[in-house]
Amino acid sequence: MPLRADTPAPPAARVHRFTPAERWVHRVTAALMGVCVVTAAILYIPQLAILVGRRELVVRVHECAGLALPVPVLLGLASRAFRRDLRFLNRFGPHDRMWLRAALLRDKRRSSRPAGKFNAGQKVYAAWIAGATLVMLGTGLLMWFTHLAPLMWRTSATFVHDWLALTIGVVLAGHIGMALGDPEARRGLRTGTVSRDWAKREHPLWRP
Repeated sequence: MPLRADTPAPPAARVHRFTPAERWVHRVTAALMGVCVVTAAILYIPQLAILVGRRELVVRVHECAGLALPVPVLLGLASRAFRRDLRFLNRFGPHDRMWLRAALLRDKRRSSRPAGKFNAGQKVYAAWIAGATLVMLGTGLLMWFTHLAPLMWRTSATFVHDWLALTIGVVLAGHIGMALGDPEARRGLRTGTVSRDWAKREHPLWRP
């Protein structure tokens, strides 16, 4: 009897994708990012600020979550598998350019979107969110420790921090939307394995 679309494949038909260390890095980073986004929304949307109150506490939670955001990745560097995946994410090849071109042209044919363990969209997202996190951390420190820089720098840091936070919120919403549309990818992050058919279909150049 054929499997339903939402039924996990039997063990023999599944391949290993992520180690426990990699999955925990993703989970903790996602949780910290979620706290940053929620507390930022409370601080900047008046209706939420009035509803929640305790602004000083919200500010402290936001600051602590922001400072802790790079920690899971730094700890993850102790994992060989995590370091290997970072190298995959940092490498762009001809097939990645082909994938991006197809995405821009809205070409949905599988043959036009070759991918290794990570597709070009995932690589671009990883690079962008890593850079955005560092910028948010730097501008946040300038806003928190007012003695670190002159007023003009702090004003500029506030401007960049606020607008980049809005951009991150939009990009994260897109990232979550893509994840919701791919239950097998979510299962890979939850259990560490994916179906062999999904791997061949979505990441044909990946050799598990």
